[in-house]
Amino acid sequence: MKNALVIDLEHWYSNEFLTKYLPSEKVDQDLEAVKPIIDLLEKYNVSATFAVLGTYAKRNPELIKKIHDKGHEIQSHCYSHKTLKELGKDAFEDEIKRSVDLLESITGEKPVGFRAPSFSIDNSTKWAFEILEKYGFKYDSSIFPIKTMLYGEPKAPVNIYKPCKEDITKYDSKGKIIEFPMTVLKIGINIPIAGGFYLRIFPLWFLKLGIRHVNKKRPVIIYIHPWETYPNTPRFKLPLFSRFVAYYGINSSLSKFEALLNEFEFSTINDVLDDYSCLSDSSVKSQNLMHENYSSDAVGK
Repeated sequence: MKNALVIDLEHWYSNEFLTKYLPSEKVDQDLEAVKPIIDLLEKYNVSATFAVLGTYAKRNPELIKKIHDKGHEIQSHCYSHKTLKELGKDAFEDEIKRSVDLLESITGEKPVGFRAPSFSIDNSTKWAFEILEKYGFKYDSSIFPIKTMLYGEPKAPVNIYKPCKEDITKYDSKGKIIEFPMTVLKIGINIPIAGGFYLRIFPLWFLKLGIRHVNKKRPVIIYIHPWETYPNTPRFKLPLFSRFVAYYGINSSLSKFEALLNEFEFSTINDVLDDYSCLSDSSVKSQNLMHENYSSDAVGK
């Protein structure tokens, strides 16, 4: 099965766990950190979705154009890295417009996909779908069907669906935006295996097992930040928990990432969605009827 691969292009200091401890002067490592990932994508002939932060694109327009020219998808990751709750509806719309205009000026194409900073679309920020629809987006990949201290909508479906504007945990066959939620392995509880910190913390054998199991029913989505795979990412003295989440597994994550590229088929989100049969209206209706089957990944189901 073809799975979706996302590279989050944002500054290393966008990490929420570093915010209170950052120096006034920050070292730029954008190009050095992303190059090994681009090299691996070329080695395995994989096209990926690059979720690009507006401030990152403004600083690296030539890199974004080069990535686009290589056949990768450019997705909006908003303009700043403020969460939707921090921005509010009006400021979010302003950031979306700035992001769309900037990315289009660099690539010649408007982005059709969106990823919210810190997965910050939940039922308290469901107004985001109105704005995404207004600016012509086709899909979103921001909903995480778990609950953490930073993000999550644990009752959201685990499969690709069209969210209801009144309650994003519900299906709407007439919805305009397609949601590709972050991948979880649902075995009684939702275990996140979508990448990022979860790629760094879980052993490779578990990630492979989880992807194979989810692939029996649906495609997975894997994401990674270049700073998570770059050994020279600056380290700061942080509280124990913050240090663990920010830095654990950085030295081994690139080899894990390559192992997944070697074993599974990946492509852009847009490409995977085009292939995924649930996107037709008739199959969405069928999907609603089979919600219970799609909501569980339990072994034996």
